Amino acid sequence: MPAYINPKRIFKYSDEFKLKAVQWSFERQRSVKEVAAALDIHPFMLSRWRKEFRDGKYGPMKSTAKPSKPNALLKEQDELKMLRKRIAELEEENDILKKWQRFQSEERRKSSDS
Repeated sequence: MPAYINPKRIFKYSDEFKLKAVQWSFERQRSVKEVAAALDIHPFMLSRWRKEFRDGKYGPMKSTAKPSKPNALLKEQDELKMLRKRIAELEEENDILKKWQRFQSEERRKSSDS
């Protein structure tokens, strides 16, 4: 088995550091990627910390930012996605009705010509 040239480094972060990172990532103008890059950690790690925070591992959030904002944002995005889907369905129905109307008018023309 080959020897590793660079052994894998494992960092342990304090709960205070994790809590600050999570609070920072919940701010409206910041994304998880930006916060992770600023703290020099992998975005997946920060996402895991956020999940652990939501599960109650780090205690209640002390900043003014609320974890419900991301939930509200997700609800808005879901509603927007649903409304866009409904608009597409209605546009398709409208197109079908227009085609049917054209078909009917052509049939009337054919029957009146004979």
